[in-house]
Amino acid sequence: MGNEWQPCPYCKVLFNPRLGDVLRTHCPACHQPLPAPAVVPSFATALPPPMPAGHLTRPSRRHPPYELLAALLAVWIITVVYAVGAFCGIPAPSSLIGHGLGVVGFLLMLATETLYTLRKRIRSFTFGRTSTWLQVHVCMGIVGPYLVLLHSAGRFNGLAGVLTLLTIVMVLSGFIGRYLYTAVPRSLDGVELAAQELEAEIAAADRDLQALGIQLPAAVTSTALPRQGWLLVLGRGVLHVQQRWRLKRALAALDADSQAQAVPLRQLLDTRFRLQMQMQSLAVARRLLALWHMAHIPLGVVVFSLAFLHVGGALYYATFSK
Repeated sequence: MGNEWQPCPYCKVLFNPRLGDVLRTHCPACHQPLPAPAVVPSFATALPPPMPAGHLTRPSRRHPPYELLAALLAVWIITVVYAVGAFCGIPAPSSLIGHGLGVVGFLLMLATETLYTLRKRIRSFTFGRTSTWLQVHVCMGIVGPYLVLLHSAGRFNGLAGVLTLLTIVMVLSGFIGRYLYTAVPRSLDGVELAAQELEAEIAAADRDLQALGIQLPAAVTSTALPRQGWLLVLGRGVLHVQQRWRLKRALAALDADSQAQAVPLRQLLDTRFRLQMQMQSLAVARRLLALWHMAHIPLGVVVFSLAFLHVGGALYYATFSK
């Protein structure tokens, strides 16, 4: 049997292109998409070869929430412009500014629900990554309802008031869904990673930790996590903070020679802790996300049904009935 391991064209980390019965599409270290092989190799695999001393698998990078930052910036700009325009009085919902805010906000909300769904469901729609469209979905899902809220001018009467309140509830539900969505490990294309892939990445991190040859307290290297899956999902932020404090204290006690490798060691342990937590909470995270979909999707149907009724009534009384 030949050596089936090959280097990643981006980060040069050795990996097995076959994971069980599945052909890898992304590098397990840097998660960059891999080129399709010209010939599918024979995947009779042996034990992975030892990594060269000092060679570290690049940990999975956690990007900042760009969609939330973009939405926050857009909301801030809109608020400043609205405050300047409302200096002489808050625009009424039926005014030109009020109608403009409502129309743009509704169109953004409509695009929020349609574009991301089309990217996921239609195979011929391949423009952009699914994860990028999800970021657009989150950003427009915040900015659009905010414009609708400004359109209401703080008036929550009748159908328009019910619609505004339900829109706020839907946005809050969207934040919960995003939190649950990020609990499920995914590739750059938004494809869920299987448990086998997580196990392979954990094994790679363990090999790199052994290559460093630094002895740390068992309280830091072990991943004694709560057995309750829901606690791993909902409390993962607190668990991360606790682990980082333990790791910080342990690294401060290292000798001078080991301090030079403190940065890669911290990255490896952070990555391993996150992967282990995702591994143990994978089933619960998927179940919670499915339950969230069961509540969020019907809520969206109700909101858009009321929105179309509101738009139709506004057009009728403002235009056709005159």
